[in-house]
Amino acid sequence: MKDILQDIIANKRIEVARQEEAISLQTLVSMGSTRLDLPTRSMRAALAASEAGIIAEFKRKSPSKGWLHPEANVREVLPAYELAGASACSVLTDSLFFGGSLGDLATARKVVDLPLLRKDFIINSYQLYQARVMGADAILLIAACLTPAECLSLAETAHSLQLEVLLEVHSQQELDHLNPHVDMVGVNNRNLGSFHTDVENSFRLAELLPKEVLKVSESGIADPQLISRLRKVGYRGFLIGETFMKEADPGLTLTHFKEAIPC
Repeated sequence: MKDILQDIIANKRIEVARQEEAISLQTLVSMGSTRLDLPTRSMRAALAASEAGIIAEFKRKSPSKGWLHPEANVREVLPAYELAGASACSVLTDSLFFGGSLGDLATARKVVDLPLLRKDFIINSYQLYQARVMGADAILLIAACLTPAECLSLAETAHSLQLEVLLEVHSQQELDHLNPHVDMVGVNNRNLGSFHTDVENSFRLAELLPKEVLKVSESGIADPQLISRLRKVGYRGFLIGETFMKEADPGLTLTHFKEAIPC
């Protein structure tokens, strides 16, 4: 499979430029002033306090698998995730490649009290303001999409907006993107270029991650037994999407998944 990440980022630059042209940052901040005054929820604290630490993801499709659940409704899926015991929820807001929208994030904030992660390819501080106004509590920064300097600048801005930062890495080389404003480090088991998935990646990088940063394993987690193994090497968060979203009832699937995690 070709390196689709380049296509995603190229499209994202055009998309964000059009959004900023349609609604200026000043207008966005003015429109979201009420939301900006409200406190955020700590995803890091929720994961640290949870025995399962599952970040249940809402996404309708992916570039590698196509449509998973095209008719999925945030108003149905996220309350079911919360009822099933998710520690936090991740909401895909990319439209072209993942079938999501900022509207999904805004709706999610209305229907659950869990910490919400805006999952997108963030390349511009404008997207951070969008996230905050739409109700996110945390944002994802992907090392493969950013330089270390860009990552630092975006993380600083995120913190100024009371948003926590989940930095996603895939390799040891990307650890140079770590900075003091990163709250959580996510090891993506899926290569964003080829979309090849290898859950052993989390184990390979576990010892290289700073002890003070909460560790999250992302992608390819389909076996509840894996949660127990990953917790033993220091992970406290587990971002799971496809395993739940490919099923007719994602919330019920999460319930069964949690019940099968070894004590």
